[in-house]
Amino acid sequence: MRILLTGVAGFIGSQVARRLLEEGHWVYGLDNLNTYYSPALKRHRLSALESFPNFRFFPGDLADWTTMEALFAAVAPLDAVMNLAARAGVRASLTDPLVYHHTNATGSLHLLELMRRYEVPRYVLASTSSLYAGSDLPFTEDRPVNTPISPYAASKKAAEVMAYTYHYHYGLHVAILRYFTVYGPAGRPDMSIFRFIEWIYRGQPVQLYGDGQQSRDFTYVEDVARATVAALQLSGYHILNVGGGRSPTSLLSVIAFMEERLGKKAQIEYKPFPRADILHTQADISRTTALLGWKPEVDFWEGLQRTLDWHLAHRDLLDTLPLP
Repeated sequence: MRILLTGVAGFIGSQVARRLLEEGHWVYGLDNLNTYYSPALKRHRLSALESFPNFRFFPGDLADWTTMEALFAAVAPLDAVMNLAARAGVRASLTDPLVYHHTNATGSLHLLELMRRYEVPRYVLASTSSLYAGSDLPFTEDRPVNTPISPYAASKKAAEVMAYTYHYHYGLHVAILRYFTVYGPAGRPDMSIFRFIEWIYRGQPVQLYGDGQQSRDFTYVEDVARATVAALQLSGYHILNVGGGRSPTSLLSVIAFMEERLGKKAQIEYKPFPRADILHTQADISRTTALLGWKPEVDFWEGLQRTLDWHLAHRDLLDTLPLP
């Protein structure tokens, strides 16, 4: 298949790209390498893809119509678009909601309209468990999710419903994947796992929002990549949870594991729990298993150890990075 993959230098996007390339697909990767966090980490991820002969990288912003129109003309025909580009992060979206709408909603619409014009049949969209705010555990895909409590979640909801509109009118095959707290090597520096490791390793205070009893259904990035690639096979319109499917893990227990493995004590600074965040997440993945034959394979603690090992092995890179 010939696939346009947006957000290719991102945490999840780079892992999805690697899997596609190893399977022999042609991947045209788009990323604007923005400075939400250090572009050096994004370039590190890209460097692992550049040796593949079936990979081409295009710098650019999917929210820029002129750029995207030129890109589609250059790489057509395409078999699928996988949209993993996003401004992510609940708290940051309260600070700059315009850029979240610009990228996550307007950028998604640009892709859908160009897919219509260039007759690209398949669309995979990365969405978020943040949409389930206020729902009972475990979260199931049939919840209405009409009360997003952050601009980030609202922008992702907009992207989901616009994808349905294009499915309804133009027959696009759409798979929407709601990711649950993805973690792993070369992760996002604004996420808790990355920050906790770095703060503890560097001897800096761990900023913990809430009492630490809040919990997440952590999902290892390689498992997420497998599900994302598998979603290319689906026809119709589907919303699927991609999560660990297990009991959620508290942040305090994550910190305790890191303290033990790093041999350092965390200096915790407790901060108020943000109104835009969710106390607990847990995915019901039965629909995803039924449709894709997918289940997560990596145990959380095993995945966390792999992540710790990566941080210890890449100090030359990480010691140069500021934490958001």
